Amino acid sequence: MNFRKIADYIFPPRCPACDAISTAGFCAECRKKLIYIRDSYCMQCGKPLEDDREEYCPDCSRKRHIFDQGRALFSYQGVIRESLYRFKYANKREYAHVYAQEMAGLLCGWIRQKKITRIVPVPLHPSRQRKRGYNQAAVLAKELGKILNLPVDENLLFRTRKTEAQKQLSQKARFRNLKGAFAAKELPGETERILLIDDIYTTGSTADAAADALKRRGNCRVFILTVAAGG
Repeated sequence: MNFRKIADYIFPPRCPACDAISTAGFCAECRKKLIYIRDSYCMQCGKPLEDDREEYCPDCSRKRHIFDQGRALFSYQGVIRESLYRFKYANKREYAHVYAQEMAGLLCGWIRQKKITRIVPVPLHPSRQRKRGYNQAAVLAKELGKILNLPVDENLLFRTRKTEAQKQLSQKARFRNLKGAFAAKELPGETERILLIDDIYTTGSTADAAADALKRRGNCRVFILTVAAGG
């Protein structure tokens, strides 16, 4: 019996949506309520599109992003919204394993196509991480790295200053809030293909600020993958 099986026996796995005991990840009832982003999505950021005749969402039609491309697993509505809140703020770190399994199942082809060289979680400021006790993006990145057998680098990208919570800010204010908020260590000479991991994608301000810091330190392409996108 391996460590995960022992842990599952002592602490039975739970559905990340309703928190009921479930050995199959999302339980059958909650799985019916999930809104996967499968075919109709923005070719730049991965947000779901209301009009499947379009290639880009309204945000990406108006704005040039620094990151190269993004994808997300779910539309940020319904049961996944509450699930991500508990994952982020209620110490439900075990949800990361289910999210990562779902990501690998649906988006493995996209990830392999990008020829990723390393996975990098979006970092929290040290003071915020101490208060929360963990960085949800790092927990998720580690789980995905295990499944896909890709290296996870938690030390490449870091926060240089504490910022305001993004969810309370306008798009312009988000950009100002994150300007210069990240820095990165120097990258090697060869081209790196980095998969940036976060929980939610909304306007792309965080992804752009992180990608900018990485691209200033070496030759790289930066792709963003999140559990959910919307807003």
